Amino acid sequence: MTAAALPRSALPAIPRPRVSTEALPRPTACVGYQRVLHQAVRREFRLLAELAGWTAPENVQRTAELTEHADLLGRVLRQHHVTERTQLWPALFRNLPAAEQDAARSSIADWTSRAALLDHDVRDLSTVARQWAVAASPPARDGFVRACARVADAVAAHTAAEEAELLPLLARYLPDREWTAIRRAARTTLTGREQMLVLGLALEDACALDRARLLAGLPPAARTAWRAVGSRNFRAAVVRLRGAPPAA
Repeated sequence: MTAAALPRSALPAIPRPRVSTEALPRPTACVGYQRVLHQAVRREFRLLAELAGWTAPENVQRTAELTEHADLLGRVLRQHHVTERTQLWPALFRNLPAAEQDAARSSIADWTSRAALLDHDVRDLSTVARQWAVAASPPARDGFVRACARVADAVAAHTAAEEAELLPLLARYLPDREWTAIRRAARTTLTGREQMLVLGLALEDACALDRARLLAGLPPAARTAWRAVGSRNFRAAVVRLRGAPPAA
């Protein structure tokens, strides 16, 4: 039975938009972007494990939907790590006072190790997804469920450490102009439709301030595309994937 065929009461609880709290780092555009992307990826990998667990292993169409979503999330996460490793952390380090540099160097080294392990888990998930698509068997489906859960756990631990150790430094020391330059220099291999889907996933669970900052940081053409067709396509994609509309 697919998720779309289940009664609404059997569907997973989709998280409602978060409310900002004083304990979070100062909501700069950079911190807000990091926060909403982390939250989206954490949520989606966890949901994938749940949705796959309900799926008949021989359901080819449903298998394709779930494994393609896992592939998209994996590409987003790996590209995000590349941008952090090559642009964001060097920019942060350039702007740190000398007294903060030793601690930040240690935190970035820890982040690098965790990110490498997480990227390895994501590549393993891609392999397991292909095995399910080929074998269409209960063991292959169950392997995909376990791999999604393993990645979700790793993402939760990785982002929690990053948000505790590095986001406060970004909030205090990274100038807005540096973040703007990083955002403009970042490259993606995602298609336009995939970018709109990822934008919707990020906006879905964001507080009002983070939503406003994220949309304001988009190029005008991207904001127009989101309002004209992106939000509608995102809602349809979420309903198809989860069997329920997005939270917001």
